[in-house]
Amino acid sequence: MNLKTVMVVLGTISSLSVASAGAAQAADALRVRGTVVSFEPTLLTVKTRQGDTDAIKLKAGWKISGGANASAKDIKPGDFLGIASVSKADGGSGALEVVVFPAALKGTGEGDRPWDLQPNSRMTNGTVADVTDISGRSVTLTYDNGQTKKISIPETTPVVTFAPATPTDLKPGATVFVTAERGSDGALSASRVVVGNNGVVPPM
Repeated sequence: MNLKTVMVVLGTISSLSVASAGAAQAADALRVRGTVVSFEPTLLTVKTRQGDTDAIKLKAGWKISGGANASAKDIKPGDFLGIASVSKADGGSGALEVVVFPAALKGTGEGDRPWDLQPNSRMTNGTVADVTDISGRSVTLTYDNGQTKKISIPETTPVVTFAPATPTDLKPGATVFVTAERGSDGALSASRVVVGNNGVVPPM
């Protein structure tokens, strides 16, 4: 996986908006993808993939996660996945990236929503209902009271899961994915950071 594929999880992990916050919070959410410029105990500065520099205040009790490689062959019914995908020319959806959630995070960000990994992409977080291996591996995800979506997973698709990380991983040049909130004063803040460590970069 390389920086080109950096781009869920927190859509997966980071689309954790409280339902009561509703559309107002969603409108103020900003997904920050890029590399660390500097890190202080409560401030993370990131050079984004667009070339801008964003300063993000880290909220009290903020969390950090890393990544580990996983395999599509190990995906089974009952697993909870976050899949960034695009529509295929011949119908259906094809995965761009897959996040396998640990059991403790099952249900995180459940649903299907527009995503900005690439034009016309979507993020679907749901439980695997079935897995098929006809002409390649495909999964059917269930979410939001029984809605379903079938997504094919090409062999070249990055598949990762979350792994431990520490603030010491936030070295200059490290790849990060942050879902931040923009306050009324324009300042960014966040409660979670996903950082590339152990050779695995954030998948969203």
